[in-house]
Amino acid sequence: MEENKRRRSPKYVLIVSIVLVIAVVLINMFWSWAFGQSYQQMFQRVRSLSKPTVRMEQPRLTAKRPELMLQKTGFIISFNTETNCPNYVAWYLTGSRAKGRNTKRKDLFEGDPAIAKERRIEYYDYNNTRYDRGHMCPSGDNKHNSKAMDDCFLMTNMCPQAHNLNIGAWNDLEQECRRWAKNYSPVAIVCGPIFDKRPYRYVGQRKGHRIAVPDRFFKVVLMNGRVPKAIGFIYPNKDTNKPMRHFAVSVDDVERQTGIDFFYQLDDKVENKIEAVCNPAAWNI
Repeated sequence: MEENKRRRSPKYVLIVSIVLVIAVVLINMFWSWAFGQSYQQMFQRVRSLSKPTVRMEQPRLTAKRPELMLQKTGFIISFNTETNCPNYVAWYLTGSRAKGRNTKRKDLFEGDPAIAKERRIEYYDYNNTRYDRGHMCPSGDNKHNSKAMDDCFLMTNMCPQAHNLNIGAWNDLEQECRRWAKNYSPVAIVCGPIFDKRPYRYVGQRKGHRIAVPDRFFKVVLMNGRVPKAIGFIYPNKDTNKPMRHFAVSVDDVERQTGIDFFYQLDDKVENKIEAVCNPAAWNI
């Protein structure tokens, strides 16, 4: 009689089994979701760190001025709609990117479709100005990708630049940056114009499409490896035959003269240390 009381009916056993199965399924779903999300987020974070993007070192303006942010293939432009020049252009240059895929230089300058047509600077706005269409992010840094090569010839990436500076000392610095990228890959680069005079000196004939002529140009380079280091350069917008080290300055100097904070995402101690130093010998120049 007692044995019969302890025996469960088949219906009871079935119900208990179904409840247990449902419980196991729900628990598995919860843990799969919770840990799956965590692992997915972790993977995405690792993946993003393993493939550094320009935005990781996007500078910020500390002096007020117009700014229209433009994301291009491989670089970003902070465009100034008052000067019709970039405030700065920033990109990462890796060793493989510096070597490129031999994508041919296109030499076809075009207005940027991101700018309204009625305000867009076109290639012919530089005609008869005696200034080159000076690349900020150079074509030699964009041979890895045909779209990147196209984007670097957009007029939002240009400034009026003295011809002999463009083909001479500035070009030498661009080539040196590619050498650094091959040796220290990757390096973060930011460059742009400096305007000392107000009102601006403009070129161009079309009303509403005049372009301010920079007085100087800056470039800062960061190698954020095992032993981080950084260096800055400021060149006058004119012919020069002086060696590269003559134009080398600290990143702090460039920040003071441009009103741009460059590598603020770094640890403060690291940032303060490397931005205060100008040591051309550490860069073999």
